[in-house]
Amino acid sequence: MSWRSGRSTAIIAAGTGRSAAMSNAAQRKLITGGLSKPSKMPGYAYNLPAIHCKTGSKLAQVPGTTCHGCYALKGRYRFPNVMDAMMRRLASISRPDWARTMAADINARKSRWFRWHDSGDIQSVKHLLKIFQVCRMTPDVAHWLPTREAGLLSKIPQDRVPSNLTIRLSATKVDGPAPGSWPLTSTVVTTGRSCPAPDQGNACRDCRACWDRNIKNVAYGKH
Repeated sequence: MSWRSGRSTAIIAAGTGRSAAMSNAAQRKLITGGLSKPSKMPGYAYNLPAIHCKTGSKLAQVPGTTCHGCYALKGRYRFPNVMDAMMRRLASISRPDWARTMAADINARKSRWFRWHDSGDIQSVKHLLKIFQVCRMTPDVAHWLPTREAGLLSKIPQDRVPSNLTIRLSATKVDGPAPGSWPLTSTVVTTGRSCPAPDQGNACRDCRACWDRNIKNVAYGKH
């Protein structure tokens, strides 16, 4: 075989490899609806439509709650293409291959940090247990899951939570107390916030408090 024919074979093989990789990425997106990349975050995220939050959609109607005026119910989240993508993700979580495919997609991104639900929330205990599966299949990734679904968390023994997953139960009222039913929490305050994002271009930068299990509560400033 000549050098030229060998080189051609190598190029074809490389092209086939790239096509296969693209096909795998496209297939993963077809199954899960794809990941998002919030500009302020250090890694990727997965969002669902906020209108389908079990608790949050009700709190959004009540002034003084942390969900009133929710950012995920306005702005770009209302664009038809964004809403369509989130609805596809919502439908995908019932698929039997969702957890395995999510894990493959997260691992393929080579990022150490992942946020669940920059929009939306857990839908059921079954959904939460699937997230646990994803976390166990991505052991090198730190996961953060904020939620207002205290009722769902109450059905899960805390020792079942994967060690690389930080679940923070969110307060329901602005300037209200941190929830007492879960060890890790978040609050929304008008003064005394601990989240540094507003001071640094609304970005996390080097802060990883939300993912840190040693930090019991993270206080966000009211938008």
